[in-house]
Amino acid sequence: MIEQMKHPQIYDGDGDALMQKEHGDMGDRISLVPDALPSKTPDLTPRIRILWGQHLLEDLLAGRYCTLVCAVNPHDNSHGIISQLAELLPTSQWNQQSLTAHAKQFAGSDGRVRVLKYDMDVVEVLGILRPSQNAPMTLSVLSDAFRIVAEMIRRKPGRLPSASVSFLGARANKLIGPAGREPSFESILRAMYDAGYSGDVYPPPAMWQAGDVGVFARYPFPPSLERIRGGGF
Repeated sequence: MIEQMKHPQIYDGDGDALMQKEHGDMGDRISLVPDALPSKTPDLTPRIRILWGQHLLEDLLAGRYCTLVCAVNPHDNSHGIISQLAELLPTSQWNQQSLTAHAKQFAGSDGRVRVLKYDMDVVEVLGILRPSQNAPMTLSVLSDAFRIVAEMIRRKPGRLPSASVSFLGARANKLIGPAGREPSFESILRAMYDAGYSGDVYPPPAMWQAGDVGVFARYPFPPSLERIRGGGF
């Protein structure tokens, strides 16, 4: 029998009690923390929504987004989400070879990041092409790219709603932070947001193993995080 709970029942039958028991043994999970309680006066500040637990490819195929932001390169995109999407969309005229060939036309060594447009009928992909094939994708490059992305969306509201990958865990387009390692998810969100982007972002699946760390569902994060970092409560 389910014990009396202070919150509304989530599952039918004994589902709540059973999930309480099994939750501790689940390796892949997160602890979602609210950043603020709902208010009668909504805060209209632009924010990035973090889509914990959702499947990006499925949401794109279901038509939930008009625009996807991801990375492309002029060498090999076979493992990227852009190639997976092109293969799965029945009306797309793109494939891995043509995606890569298109990126190769714009690859250069002038030090400029580019954002390439790929029209896949039901969704437009904005592919971030780093300044040169040998240069790493850095937070500075990402920030410059998202300034372009934000302006492209502002000038064409039909690109809304938009979604972006997290750029973590990539292979050919690996993101490098100041210390030579992958940056934190927070650093990536900050680079996107400060550049003017306020769409949705999908975390990498590997973050589902961070069940002992409380996570928020939108960015900017609440001031309470800074108080905790500063030793306060």
